[in-house]
Amino acid sequence: MTALPAPLADWFAARGWAPRRHQLDMLEVGRAGRHGLLVAATGAGKTLAGFLPTLTELIEAPTSGLHTLYVSPLKALAVDVQRNLLTPIEEMGLDIRVETRTGDTPSDRKARQRIRPPQILLTTPESLSLLLSYPDSFLMFEELRTIVVDEVHAFATGKRGDLLSLCMARLQAIAPGLRRVALSATVADPDGYRAWIAPDGDIDQVALVEGEPGADPNITILLPEGRVPWSGHSGRYAAEQVMAEIELHKTSIIFCNTRSLAELIFQDLWKVNAMGLPIGIHHGSLSLEARRKVEGAMAAGKLRGLVATASLDLGVDWGDVDCVVQMGAPKGSSRLLQRIGRSNHRLDEPSEAVLVPGNRFEYLEARAALDAVEAGELDPDVFRPGGLDVLAQHIMACACAAPFTQGAMLDEIRSALPYSALTDETFSRVLGFIRDGGYALKAYDKFKRLTQDPDGSWRVSHPRFVAQHRLNAGIIVEATMLTVRFKNGRSLGKVEEGFAATLSPGDTFFFAGMSLEVMGVDTEDLLVRATARPARIPTYGGARMPLSTNLADRVRGFLWDRSEWARFPNDVREWLEIQALRSRLPEPGQLLVETFPREGRHYMVIYSFEGWNAHQSLGMLITRRMETQGLKPLGFVSNDYALACYALDPITDPASLLSHDILEDEFVDWVQTSALLKRAFREVAVIGGLVERQHPGKRKTGKQVTFSTDLIYDVLRKYEPGHLLLQAAWADARARMTDVGRLASLLDRAAETMVHVDLPRLSPLAVPVLTLIGRERVATGLADDALLVEAEVLAAEAMRLD
Repeated sequence: MTALPAPLADWFAARGWAPRRHQLDMLEVGRAGRHGLLVAATGAGKTLAGFLPTLTELIEAPTSGLHTLYVSPLKALAVDVQRNLLTPIEEMGLDIRVETRTGDTPSDRKARQRIRPPQILLTTPESLSLLLSYPDSFLMFEELRTIVVDEVHAFATGKRGDLLSLCMARLQAIAPGLRRVALSATVADPDGYRAWIAPDGDIDQVALVEGEPGADPNITILLPEGRVPWSGHSGRYAAEQVMAEIELHKTSIIFCNTRSLAELIFQDLWKVNAMGLPIGIHHGSLSLEARRKVEGAMAAGKLRGLVATASLDLGVDWGDVDCVVQMGAPKGSSRLLQRIGRSNHRLDEPSEAVLVPGNRFEYLEARAALDAVEAGELDPDVFRPGGLDVLAQHIMACACAAPFTQGAMLDEIRSALPYSALTDETFSRVLGFIRDGGYALKAYDKFKRLTQDPDGSWRVSHPRFVAQHRLNAGIIVEATMLTVRFKNGRSLGKVEEGFAATLSPGDTFFFAGMSLEVMGVDTEDLLVRATARPARIPTYGGARMPLSTNLADRVRGFLWDRSEWARFPNDVREWLEIQALRSRLPEPGQLLVETFPREGRHYMVIYSFEGWNAHQSLGMLITRRMETQGLKPLGFVSNDYALACYALDPITDPASLLSHDILEDEFVDWVQTSALLKRAFREVAVIGGLVERQHPGKRKTGKQVTFSTDLIYDVLRKYEPGHLLLQAAWADARARMTDVGRLASLLDRAAETMVHVDLPRLSPLAVPVLTLIGRERVATGLADDALLVEAEVLAAEAMRLD
């Protein structure tokens, strides 16, 4: 305690607390002026540890300017940290102003913050980038002492991390003495993150501080009262049991992997909420007002249950939460630990968590996740070179603040780890793209955003490009949304334009926990009124979370290692035993392929465990190859574990369909002719600033943005196929949208490891994936009941021993 200044020491003592070792270690790192990475369990006081050096410095040497920037991945997290930080500051009687700045901050406060910033500003990467686009950013940040990056694992390996690393490079140039701090609970590769946070990637500049391990979490798998389902991925069958968990606990968070599922689960729970307990819903498409209302109710302890998505994965500290329920499989051990950490928030007491698997494979995945958590095995972090579309956006932001010289800007950019290997030639191409759009577009004035002066410096060509940049900057490119609004003007949130286009007046859908009837569409608003009629669920195009490789490997191990089966429920064990009798179970490293006829069709099921994204891509490629082989393919379905293709003719030679040249031939052809590359191009064109989402006073519709980008895409494909953004789109399409790395490794080993079993009828292992074929033929709302019937028919056939 002697290291703490008196107000802080007294504040701890008044509560009967003592600072934890890692908190004092972070203070020591701060006093030494070093950068730091803190890895500590949820509930260990990470945020306070990150702020201790700041509070100490502001007590010992008060300043009036901006001292510390705190960057979080979520607006909700910034607001929550502000609430939790203000309390001790007020109780200590310190004259320290703490404010948030996100997309939700009123414009008058944003303007005032640039002129008279608080000592501590809490923000997001996108809002920080916008701040750096103003000429007064040099004054605002010149005294900046510390930047704290919370939940760093949520940033560093993606495009938001690219943007933040570039912003930190710029801040370091403005304030050379700036100290960088990163915080996380779940980091598999601390050295990778130390390099990412460090200027110039110099790992030795960053001290690693590790917190004490917390109590082991208490995780259980909830089994249905009947049997583990054959199909589905949501765990909806367990609504009554989940409601019983809510009744048993003080406050529960029920995590769902998608927004659509969150709306469905909320309705399911409400139907069985016999005690009328207060439960709420929280996801990223709800209005700010709705989210803040729910967050306030949770903070005040007024809710017994909250159904949520990844919008609450991170950091939000509600001390009364004593149970976390995961609907469906967690997809990764790190994500599961992150979500479990929302429960309890006390280091020395175990977190309570319940997993609700959706089907038998998901039961194995849930068991694998439990074992991985127990073994301390986290999902691997994959660091990649920074995106060129993000780089273009950042350079434009810097140009909006002040002219720059090419050499100084390149040096600054290379000090950010994702761009440390950026070549002179690539940098020149990025500058050329911002200057005039590239060779094929340079005839159009609307793309001439930068001008090079005779002295070699670069500046923005016209003030309208500055306004255009600030209106359109951002890394998250969501589908165009319509605001869901009551006739009185009250907004409930947003749904995707594509979903809204399927609705007519009189149609009903569930949203924000209510059943809503469509009254009509008014430009950017979907007008609704409340109704008691049954309703559909909005669909969102959000990316599916892939099954992590370490969980996939563990599930493969379960299939082969019979000594594990004693831990499984009887019906799961019986499923595997009959599979072994009727077909076979793959050894670790083997690729099992089954073929069989059913109802006039011929099926091929590949058990590759490479995740839904990779299987979707592979299904497209294999059906193309089946077409050229004359097998008359009818379609394919996939889940995280298997891919099933079906055709009119028998598939006798699976090896020829899985050869590695499929990636050189069909893959390139497919990507170039499918909507996949166009969709990737749309995103990089928006991020790179080539296409605006918004004009002053109005927002483009999704159709307008799509039309603009498709037109430019076709021009570039024809006249400039090597264009910077086409290359960036290719990189995105390959890496993110198709899991092509996993696809390539699967095809690499297919020839040596494939085991082909030709069966007279379907096997037990094939039932979960074959059930998905029925999903396309069933209307929304009736799907679950119909699929359960379909699954039972398939299961009866598969489990017969004759």
